[in-house]
Amino acid sequence: MHLKHLAWPFFDDKHRVLARELDAWCATHLDHAHGEDDVDAQCKQLVKALGAAGWLNHAVAGEGEAIDTRAICLLRETLARYNGLADFAFAMQGLGSGAISLMGTPAQRERYLPRVARGEALAAFALSEPEAGSDVAAMQCSATEDGDGYLLNGEKTWISNGGIADFYVLFARTGEAPGSRGISAFIVDAGLPGFEIAERIDVIAPHPLARLKFTNCRVAKSQMIGAPGEGFKVAMRTLDVFRTSVAAAALGFARRALQEGLRQAHERPMFGATLADLPLTQAKLAEMACTVDSAALLVYRAAWQRDQGHNITREAAMAKLMATEGAQQVIDAAVQLHGGRGVRRGEIVESLYREIRALRIYEGASEVQQLIIGRDLLKNG
Repeated sequence: MHLKHLAWPFFDDKHRVLARELDAWCATHLDHAHGEDDVDAQCKQLVKALGAAGWLNHAVAGEGEAIDTRAICLLRETLARYNGLADFAFAMQGLGSGAISLMGTPAQRERYLPRVARGEALAAFALSEPEAGSDVAAMQCSATEDGDGYLLNGEKTWISNGGIADFYVLFARTGEAPGSRGISAFIVDAGLPGFEIAERIDVIAPHPLARLKFTNCRVAKSQMIGAPGEGFKVAMRTLDVFRTSVAAAALGFARRALQEGLRQAHERPMFGATLADLPLTQAKLAEMACTVDSAALLVYRAAWQRDQGHNITREAAMAKLMATEGAQQVIDAAVQLHGGRGVRRGEIVESLYREIRALRIYEGASEVQQLIIGRDLLKNG
């Protein structure tokens, strides 16, 4: 059932082959319910496994190549359907190195991207701050020019892969102009003097997260991505590529929840029959299926349009909004179908319930997506 959408005209044959091969690999190598004893170690192990199998090649772009948005989305959807931490591991390799793929110098690309693709270096994307999440223009972390380098001062927080990444694509205020026009992007290697992991952050679905602190941390000018003051453009171009993939991950979670809901409906005895025999169950499953297909259509419309070279600001926002909000509803319904089992630690639907919540917030909260859609409608009709 979960591969039937590959027949849609959004995909080329290479995408269909990719999805089927990854599905077979996941069925052999991944368990959905991952443990929580040492999430850092699991994340590192998953990155190595994804790199060794060649899947991380799709997270980076070769010289002169574009990132294949449909491939990224199919990969995240499939990985999320099997294992939330595997999706996280893949996504951060892409997002953390995306700015280098898109706007890095040849030297930067040569130094970082092959190691990312092989799973030998973990990447991170350091944009959010304690007082600057959705409002990037409120950024306070600064980079002051100092000879042949810059001195970084300030904090970043909610940084995925924080504490385990080998390098961070970091955004700091260099002051060329007010607001978002005075921000620059840098590649900051872990372990530099003045760079510390100030706090590890525990969240509802365990993933490596941290607050970073910089105190006169010196970074060479050769580590800047793009020109001074172009950091906001670098960040937005990177997020434009990967925002649709967040929707794809939510779609993967929703597909797994529907699959588990169907299994429970067939297997659970109820009033001398099964749960599936009840009209209320059939109606709920119908709602879940409609939500999943609606999200899938929005996700792959946006991915296809981007791969055709179109601006997809509105379409990506629609996909993320509807896929993440819809997945929350589908997963909640699957938990309800499981009854008491649905909230028991270790159950697949319980894990999905915790995994989905953050996707409605990161890389642009649902309310931000509504603003993007509304403003674009008013501007372009």
